[in-house]
This record gives sequence, C-alpha cells and structure tokens, in this order.
Amino acid sequence: MAAAQYRGVGRRAVLGGVAALAAPGLARAQGQAWPDRPVRLVVPFGAGGAIDTLSRTVANAFPALANGQTLVVENRGGAGGTIAGAVVAQAKPDGATLMMADLGANAIGKELQPSLAYDPMRAFAPVCHLVNLPLVVVVPAALPVTDLAGLIAMARRQGDMVYAHPGIGYSGHLAQELMLQRTGVKMTPVPYRSGAEVVRSLLANETQSCIITISTSLPFIREGKVRALAVAGSRRVALLPDVPTVAEAMPEALGGFEANVWHGILAPAGLPPELAAAAARIFNAVLQQPEVRRVIEQTQAGEVVGGTPEQFAAFIAAEHARWAPLIRSAGIRTE
Repeated sequence: MAAAQYRGVGRRAVLGGVAALAAPGLARAQGQAWPDRPVRLVVPFGAGGAIDTLSRTVANAFPALANGQTLVVENRGGAGGTIAGAVVAQAKPDGATLMMADLGANAIGKELQPSLAYDPMRAFAPVCHLVNLPLVVVVPAALPVTDLAGLIAMARRQGDMVYAHPGIGYSGHLAQELMLQRTGVKMTPVPYRSGAEVVRSLLANETQSCIITISTSLPFIREGKVRALAVAGSRRVALLPDVPTVAEAMPEALGGFEANVWHGILAPAGLPPELAAAAARIFNAVLQQPEVRRVIEQTQAGEVVGGTPEQFAAFIAAEHARWAPLIRSAGIRTE
C-alpha cells in the first residue's frame, strides 16, 4: 500500500478501529490473559529524549489497564536504534518483550546498514501505531531568510550551506534530503548525537538549517532564537498556527510533501495473533488516558493514532516503500 493511500484511507480506518479496541480489560474479558507477567519495553534510544518520555508515559498508564502488570522500560540506545532492534528480534514471541518502534530500527535499517543482522521488515510483528510527531524546518534567527523559498534560494545561490541532523537515517535527515532532492539544491549534512545538539548548532551558527521535532525546537522558537519556516507534515500544527506546511510554502516544487517521526509497539515475529490483538486493545486504551494524551498532544505536539496490528503493518510497509528508494539513490549509509 502506498503511503498516500495509507494516509487517505488508513487514518479513517484507524479512527473507526480505535473505538472497538480502546475499552480496558478486554484482553481478559475476551479470553486472553495477556499480560500475565511484567512486560519489557525495549526503547531504541537513551533516556531523556522524546521517545523515552513517550515510553515512560505509556508505561505509567499501563498497569491499570493490563491486569496490574507493569511495563518495564529498558533503554538500549546506539547504532541508530538497531541495537534495540536486534535484542527484540531475537526475543521469544510470547508477549513478554515488546519494542517502541522507530523508522530506522524497524523499517529502513537494512537499507542504511546492509550488514544488519536482522531484516526489519521480517523480524517483527506490528501491534499498535501510537503516535506521529511533527517535524519543522528551522534556521538560526540570524540567517537572513524569512520563509522556506528564501532558504532554498540562498542554498542554491551560495552552494556551501550545511544542515544539521541528529543521526543518519533519522526522519529529519531523510526529510531534508527529500526536500533538497525535489528542489535540486545541495547542502552538506552534519550529524550530531541528539536533537538538543542539533538546536545548539543552530544557536552557535555552526549550521544553517535542520528539520527537527517541534517538541525539541519549540522553546527556542518561542524565545526567538531560531526561526520556524515550515512544518513538514500534511497540515499545520496548533502550537505553530502561523507556520505553513512545506507543501504550502513551495507548492510547485514540494506539493504533497510529508514527513513525521512515528512510534508504535512491535513484538518479535511469530507473536500469536490473539496476543497481538490483546496487546493492541490495551495500548489503544492507554492512548485514551488523559495524561498520555496531554503529553503527546501538548508536550510533544503530536498526533494520537492507535489502531489495529494490520493497520500498523500497512503503515510500516508504506514507510519502507517511500524511504528506501531515497536512501539508495542518495547513497545514505551508516557503515
């Protein structure tokens, strides 16, 4: 299924599916005892970032909806998330080990690292798509551009501009490469170790742009230290209502442009369908909890998704189909 088809049809299906899945306690009521023990949630990045905050917020709400069992967060950072991916890929598919899914570790890792010991498209059983987190194109406040067209024109004119990203294959890295490819402009990528370091590079005028999560950059946007030029998603964001989308900013060159950070729940391949369905019911119920929604929507400026294992599987397949050709054509590698 193509990404555009998923976005147009799948989201409506998700909204319809959530109502049926979201009621707490259904795992036991429908004959499924999952979980009957603590569940390990392997997170592909270190503590303190957006994905860790999301994971711990979900873990806090989990026991009340999951037979009193705990969701134990285990951070396994490194290698663009593929260290965590390898851990989960090798675990027993019994519902005791899950993963907080990420684009690099769970969709495109083999393209980025051909020697990867597992195949992201075969090694996991999708459970539930949790969130989409919007990205934003940001430049230093001192850069003399006020819109996306101005940034592209400057890059085309100067030819030596650089952009920052927090890791090879990160959604913002791929989004920037797609934007440059579609506009026929070249900029040099400079990798950093985290989103916070990316923003610091803009503040120090070491780099001229980045595409980063809104939650990472919003405090600096509000303080006027960096300037938001365009949101990379398909629609504007409530926290930045005056910032156009990339497609709005440059409709001829970038019409239909969309890129987000996304996370969800995966299990090792071979998870029995009844366990996947039971887990999906519980995680959909978690997404309806007020504190979980507050963190996703207000702190992280994100979109609550939810839905079935089948819908998440279709979404991941669409993301792989969309980004793998770009990675190959641009020669992006982590090794």
